[in-house]
Amino acid sequence: MKFRLKPTDQVSGFLDKGTNVTGELEFAGTLRIDGNFHGSISTGDVLIVGEHAVVHADIKAGEVEIHGQLFGRIESKRRIQIYANGRVRGDVQTPVLSMAAGGILDGRVQMAIDQPEETTVAARTIAKDSNTRQERH
Repeated sequence: MKFRLKPTDQVSGFLDKGTNVTGELEFAGTLRIDGNFHGSISTGDVLIVGEHAVVHADIKAGEVEIHGQLFGRIESKRRIQIYANGRVRGDVQTPVLSMAAGGILDGRVQMAIDQPEETTVAARTIAKDSNTRQERH
């Protein structure tokens, strides 16, 4: 039986258990960290914090999956997933947050996306429709 990975499931970089890296990390594609990392991480794509990982970093990413330990601020454009063994100590900002039973998040969560123009237009449309209905009755 063959298993096919979705393109986003294919790991293009890997820091294995036993590695220690300090610095600024920028990458494209999907990177999995199972070692120790200290510094900052930036990508528009996917970061996977493996179950053996200990990451001390401020992170800006498209998506973040957390199976290990992460200390620092996380900004995600699309989503953050914290799995059962995942531990996060720090603030997170994302439009979508998913946590499995057993996952831990110790920090503040910001999920609101500032879109004042769309909200204003939608609010005006709803108010106008409401006033029109009231005038008919």
